[in-house]
Amino acid sequence: MSALSIVLIAIIALLAGMEGVLDEFQFHQPLVACTLIGLVTGHLQEGVMLGGSLQMIALGWANVGAAIAPDAALASVASAIIMVLALDGGAADSQTAITTSIALAVPLSVAGLFLTMLCRTLAIPMVHAMDAAAEKGDFKGVEMWQILAILMQGVRIAIPAVALCFVSPEIVTNVLNMMPAWLSGGMAVGGGMVAAVGYAMVINMMATKEVWPFFALGFVLAAIPQLTLIALGVIGVSLALLYLGLKDLAKNSGGSAGTGDPLGDILNDYE
Repeated sequence: MSALSIVLIAIIALLAGMEGVLDEFQFHQPLVACTLIGLVTGHLQEGVMLGGSLQMIALGWANVGAAIAPDAALASVASAIIMVLALDGGAADSQTAITTSIALAVPLSVAGLFLTMLCRTLAIPMVHAMDAAAEKGDFKGVEMWQILAILMQGVRIAIPAVALCFVSPEIVTNVLNMMPAWLSGGMAVGGGMVAAVGYAMVINMMATKEVWPFFALGFVLAAIPQLTLIALGVIGVSLALLYLGLKDLAKNSGGSAGTGDPLGDILNDYE
């Protein structure tokens, strides 16, 4: 891996770690982080494929109360680097490199969670230092401690990312090639199941009787080979806009107070 690629990966990892707390520009999301790492290392297509699969897992991750979700930043960055190392080492099967990286994402996210807790513990005295600076009217001191605290979250991802970059690609490739067929196949199935579980968690949170027809319709449309992902996306956005328009129309109709079923409310107005 070239020095320029390592520097760019370090920058992406730093931004991903900081965004894990700021949550503003979404650099920590798998689809963004893996795509950027794939771009700077010359494996854009594989990076998008890995990021899309990991994003399905991360959709079901959320902070609930004091419970912190698994760390998507480290899982995305580290698994993308492992995939790149496997590909640079001459891995003949790119799909094996991707599925293995997906399987490693979950334990990596747990490790990232431990690093997150460590950084948040270290941030406690920083908050007290900010309070002391605020009492003195030292606004520069408050800003300095705030910047340091955010940078600490970025460094916790950047250091492991840079360390992984110095692993020999041949070592990663040899490890993958040494895996028996039953293990690599099992990891492929397990990686797919993890993504499916993440998506199922999202469906469980948002599923209602009104959206199930759209869910079934998506499977039917996806089975048509002539429809590309762009076409499916346009159809999905169009259906969402139609649904929202009908919902607003049902709310504004004078003959019904609205039952939550826009099509039913509109039909009832014409009876």
